[in-house]
Amino acid sequence: MSDDPTPEVPGPPPAAPPYQEPPAQFGYPPAPPAPAGQAPYAQPGLPTFVVPPGVILAPVGRRIGAYFLSILLFIVTLGIGWIIWGLILWPKGQSPAFKVLKLHVVPKEGGTPVGFGKMALRNIVGGIAEGILGWVTSLISFVLFAVRPLHQPFTDLIAGTTVAYDPTGVYDQLRAGKQIP
Repeated sequence: MSDDPTPEVPGPPPAAPPYQEPPAQFGYPPAPPAPAGQAPYAQPGLPTFVVPPGVILAPVGRRIGAYFLSILLFIVTLGIGWIIWGLILWPKGQSPAFKVLKLHVVPKEGGTPVGFGKMALRNIVGGIAEGILGWVTSLISFVLFAVRPLHQPFTDLIAGTTVAYDPTGVYDQLRAGKQIP
């Protein structure tokens, strides 16, 4: 204790150091190079999905919307129109609802849309497998769709496919033989 009755008053705060630019590598160190055959942006443990620029993995909401739109289109076209329209679109990797929503069925690794054979496998065989136990397998299929990284229900798992969203029409341009920048 000091004998001085005056209280201590702190002095001015110390001057801040002059501003300096952050180092070039701020935060995490750079990622190691990707293994051969793997896209540089793929996360370890997750499947690689490579598509042309402008195309992305279809968002969950758009896929769910396609399901309900498909039911509506089936009713509006009295079923037969939907079947004919679907058979015309299958070689392009689409269904009537997918055409309206700019979705394409592609291999699970990415790439260009599948053809008639994979669409038949996906929709006919996958549809039968999904409907075996009615709502039970449909519910399991929906859970798989919701939790898997590529959002694949039974139909996609059976055919080895997933769905891509093409908002700019890249696949149509490729099909027409145009070069994509």
